[in-house]
Amino acid sequence: MTADPVRSILIAGGGTAGWMAAAALSKLLAQHHCRITLVESDEIGTVGVGEATIPPIQLFNKLLGVDEREFVAATQGTFKLGIEFVGWRREGQRYFHPFGRYGDDFGPTAFHQHWLRARALGNTTPLDAWSLNHQAAYRDRFEIPTPQSPRVFSTFSWAYHFDASLYARYLRCLAEARGVERIEGWIADVVLRPGDGFVDHIILADGRTLAADLFLDCTGFRGLLTEALGTGYDDWTRWLPCDRALAVPCARTGDPEPFTRSTARTAGWQWRIPLQHRTGNGHVYCSGAISADEAAATLLANLAGAREGDPRLLRFTTGRRRKAWHRNVVALGLASGFLEPLESTSIHLIQTGISKLLSWFPDRHCDPRLADEYNRQADAEMEAIRDFLVLHYWANERDEPFWRQCAAMTIPDSLAAKVAMFRANGRLIERPHDLFHEASWLAVLLGQGVDPAAHDPLADTLAPQELAAVLAGMCQVIDQAAAAMPSHQAFIDRHCRAGARTAMPLAR
Repeated sequence: MTADPVRSILIAGGGTAGWMAAAALSKLLAQHHCRITLVESDEIGTVGVGEATIPPIQLFNKLLGVDEREFVAATQGTFKLGIEFVGWRREGQRYFHPFGRYGDDFGPTAFHQHWLRARALGNTTPLDAWSLNHQAAYRDRFEIPTPQSPRVFSTFSWAYHFDASLYARYLRCLAEARGVERIEGWIADVVLRPGDGFVDHIILADGRTLAADLFLDCTGFRGLLTEALGTGYDDWTRWLPCDRALAVPCARTGDPEPFTRSTARTAGWQWRIPLQHRTGNGHVYCSGAISADEAAATLLANLAGAREGDPRLLRFTTGRRRKAWHRNVVALGLASGFLEPLESTSIHLIQTGISKLLSWFPDRHCDPRLADEYNRQADAEMEAIRDFLVLHYWANERDEPFWRQCAAMTIPDSLAAKVAMFRANGRLIERPHDLFHEASWLAVLLGQGVDPAAHDPLADTLAPQELAAVLAGMCQVIDQAAAAMPSHQAFIDRHCRAGARTAMPLAR
């Protein structure tokens, strides 16, 4: 055991980031070993754009001992099988990014290489036919597989849509039941320690002072503690030019679809996230290409139901802090940087920030080598996600000035290498810190019109008749499995309808 362990942690800011950190740390650190305090002000609203998630959140909830159905009910949640992209390549065209795999690998190469060969031989069946997620999503069907489910469900995965404020409240109940102390207050000042420049304490607006060994900055875009340390910021707007978002909920108009919808607009894109009680909507746009009034008019003209309130404006600069962990401060969530919610990565980056902190947890001296490794891994992950987002903007055929500018940009070398390889032979370069894997890159590359000129020569080792039979058999199994699922709404009604289960979690 270390001779000088961290005895106190102060989480500055609540919301999704703060309460995710509080819930995880209180689960894994014994109360007698480390005191955890969270300070937040009810006067400060949360951003709340992160209402859609990706499958790794299942791991985080399991770490906390969360009951999946209880959590979905408590957060007005629905299930998410992927993202539908409308008009991103060109007006009227759409494609689907599924969370599960395409088909099942067989023979000496990847499944999609066999599909590419079959296409070259004249098979016109789209790749989506071999995605159980896609086939279920477009039939509005969903179920959670069990150990008795058919083998095809090994290719199936899901995430959630939920009300971010309810998720924070849910996690707060868990954290406070495990001993986290919440303090209501507005942070007025950050005081550094003479000599080493560590944060010594914060001062609240009412004059109270709060000290700790380790500080987590969850203060959103303001990054109050991180800014006090002067870590600097890398601006990525040359690749991701949107810098504004308008968010507004609207009334539910029908059964929720089990996927997020992202629709390209003149100078950005619009999200639609179906919840049990309402629909979340937002318009992410470039302020240099469209006015705030025009952006609001576009958003409001494309709501599926009656709006509930006025659009809320968010200003941001896409990029990252140069040091997410500096001295005794670790920035999480929006305080560490921002990547627009195009692929629902905001909450995931909070999750991985917490995981990395636990992997490199310090003593009171906060060895800078730990921070260096944390930052190296965080930077690599952010860059990999950045490349995936840039692909959506760059590979387009739209004819508006904003989109022509995106198509003409010089993309990062790491992305250019992936695109060049795929165009040549359909192979996908995967790097250690890639969040998105083969199926995701396939969906977006093909959906945005990046087409391979050839396929892996090893796919030619199967006789055409054998290839056709295997592909047809898989396609039939997937079709039957999707058709046999209950509707998404029926599954929710039976297992996790809001109000029908425990409203708040029990400590476990």
